[in-house]
Amino acid sequence: MPGNRNLMFLIIGALIVVVGVLGYNLYEAKKEPKGVQINVGPDGLKVQSK
Repeated sequence: MPGNRNLMFLIIGALIVVVGVLGYNLYEAKKEPKGVQINVGPDGLKVQSK
């Protein structure tokens, strides 16, 4: 039965990696972008640094 145990560890390791990658992608998506934001509206041109 050592094969079943190795397969279980492989599946658990793969799930940990998938959760880590998804968490990192969510973090990157929520993070504020760096740089300059330029808005053009009825009040004219606005430039904001982030």
